[in-house]
Amino acid sequence: MKKLVRFQHGQTTAYGAVDGDSVQPLEGDLLGAQQASGAKVPLSDVKLLFPVQPPKIFAVGLNYKSHLGSRTAPAQPEIFYKPVSALQNPGDPIVIPPQSKNLHFEGELVVVVGKRCSRISAEQAASAVLGVTCGNDVSERDWQSGAAKDLQWWRAKGSDTFAPLGPWVVTGIDYSNLLLTTRLNGNVVQQQYTSDLLFNVPAIVSYISQWVTLEPGDLIYTGTPGSTSKLNPGDVVEVEIDGIGVLRNPVE
Repeated sequence: MKKLVRFQHGQTTAYGAVDGDSVQPLEGDLLGAQQASGAKVPLSDVKLLFPVQPPKIFAVGLNYKSHLGSRTAPAQPEIFYKPVSALQNPGDPIVIPPQSKNLHFEGELVVVVGKRCSRISAEQAASAVLGVTCGNDVSERDWQSGAAKDLQWWRAKGSDTFAPLGPWVVTGIDYSNLLLTTRLNGNVVQQQYTSDLLFNVPAIVSYISQWVTLEPGDLIYTGTPGSTSKLNPGDVVEVEIDGIGVLRNPVE
């Protein structure tokens, strides 16, 4: 198991592997051979960045029964896009956009694709996953489904800072039964195991690949459990997944 990061140290931005309280810089990016390069640096001395710079971002809607409410469970994974410009670093703020009045958190397990794949089976999908991390599919509910909702979710799901990601990508972990917990200002507001996903990771990866070729570094936000609530300036959201870590972002 490895914890892979993208970080800034002084004027240098690099990829690395967490080793205890240090980061070992790596040659290239997370998708290559991951060879050590240079001396380790203290983890406390670096700024963690969102760990992957993806070609594209997918997300799955309505993927926990606890999140459905009165809605009918989907017969297949419901997929939408988030723009790469929505990514936000661990620790950096979720910024409430102009005219937004109903912004919500959505704590999620995020899959990082490790290799190019097209029209693969669910059995083949496991080998296409590099690792997993924590994500927050920030959503403006009025723009998504309010009385004056947009035709598409371009800003409801894709405004700047609406895709916090991190703190690192964990490889070699069994992600099928991890406890996901979301906290708002220290209070638990979501908690469920990833084993409760209606469509699990291999099913999602296989399904997307039937129509859209997946590329190394692509991200898939896999869905949020339970209910969500409004975010206000000054709030702090934490998404924690056992075996991975904590993604923490203030709101402004």
